[in-house]
Amino acid sequence: MIRPQLTADGLAVRLPIAARAEHLLDGLALAFVEDPDTLGALLTEHGENVRALDHAIYGHDVPEYERAMRAAAADGSREALAAEAPIADDLDDLLDPDSAITLAGRITRLAGHIRHTTAQNRNARQ
Repeated sequence: MIRPQLTADGLAVRLPIAARAEHLLDGLALAFVEDPDTLGALLTEHGENVRALDHAIYGHDVPEYERAMRAAAADGSREALAAEAPIADDLDDLLDPDSAITLAGRITRLAGHIRHTTAQNRNARQ
C-alpha cells in the first residue's frame, strides 16, 4: 500500500512511487533482454507517438481531432508495451474500502500537520 510521508521541508505530503518506477524499469529491461528487436521497435514507435502527441497538445494550430488521434496512437503503443512487459499490471494499488479509508486518514493527518505548523509560523511572524 502507498505510504504517505512528509517531504523533507515539511511543506507537502509525498506519495512515494520510486519503488514502483524501479519495478517497472526492471520489468522493461528484462523484456528487452528477452526480445530486444520487438521491444526496441515498440519503444521507438511509442516514443514517436508521444512526441507527436506533445506537438499536438502544445501546437497552437493543431485541430482537436488530430489531438484525439495522436492521444489514441500513444495509448495504443503504450498498451502494446505493457503487453510485452506485463509487470506494469502490478503497479496500481487496489484498495478495499477499509484500506482506502486508512490511507485517506493518513494523508489527512499529514496535511493537517502541515497546515497547523505553517499557520503557527505565519502567526509567529506577525
